[in-house]
Amino acid sequence: MSVVAKSGTQWTIEAQGHRAVLAEVGGTLRHYSVGGREVLDGFGPDEIAPASAGTVLAPWPNRIRDGRYTFEEQNYQLALTEPARQTALHGLVSWSRWKLAEQRTDSVTLEYDLPAQVGYPWDLTLRTRWTVSADGLRSDQEVTNTGDANAPWGFSVHPYLQLPGVAVDDTLMRVPGQSRILADSRLLPIGAVKVHGTEFDYTEPRRIGDAVLDTTWGDLIRDEGGGSSVTIAAPDGSQSVTVWGDDKFHWWQVFTGDTLEGERFRRSFAIEPMTCPPDAYRSGRDLIVLAPGGSWQGSWGVRPSQG
Repeated sequence: MSVVAKSGTQWTIEAQGHRAVLAEVGGTLRHYSVGGREVLDGFGPDEIAPASAGTVLAPWPNRIRDGRYTFEEQNYQLALTEPARQTALHGLVSWSRWKLAEQRTDSVTLEYDLPAQVGYPWDLTLRTRWTVSADGLRSDQEVTNTGDANAPWGFSVHPYLQLPGVAVDDTLMRVPGQSRILADSRLLPIGAVKVHGTEFDYTEPRRIGDAVLDTTWGDLIRDEGGGSSVTIAAPDGSQSVTVWGDDKFHWWQVFTGDTLEGERFRRSFAIEPMTCPPDAYRSGRDLIVLAPGGSWQGSWGVRPSQG
């Protein structure tokens, strides 16, 4: 009897010193390194992805209050996957087995057919192409509504990034958000405020210090191509990591790991490009509606640098 790793089959892609490993369970980004330097704070093949490390968050990111929402005048109830906060957290695909669609030395494409189910009665096909090159790691996501009715859709990913040898407190960070979501004790939105001149203003790089972040930023400063990016850097400029998202992403979430236990406590940054804010199924804000046969595409990636 063969023994299968808890995270399933592993697919490795490599190019010009960049190496990434994708795992079958969740279609998860389990490892990413450059020249032997760990960029991703990942996990072992026989571990269950800790704190959603490297997972795909779909068909919604973040939280839905009480797991309840109304879409096109119909009410739905999702399972509460975060019981302590009574929320439906991070979608429906993190623990499913994705299948290999195509593999090359420097890229791999994984697919998952999400079946209609209680609380989300729509059929979707998700397809993710992962590529490594001298430019870094790139992920191209596509989803198609294979059902016969409109479907709500939101997307994010949950990579933890690190700067080896640099403490979270000493890290310089830039976030292009000009506003942030105000959250209640359940980390659900109750409003939004501008960040200019406040402790949450990271539009110019500055030291994290003792800031405790599990924060959503919006009203993004865009680059020339319409996308945006978050950068973490060592104080001496010796290394940095940029997470970028194209113009399909309207929000950023940054989490400094303060609620994690053991070695993972405040060790790295979860940096998440999101198409919509938390609880978007209820608010409708930036919620994507996929028509029958319709598709959505978006791209994001990680760009490490040194020196």
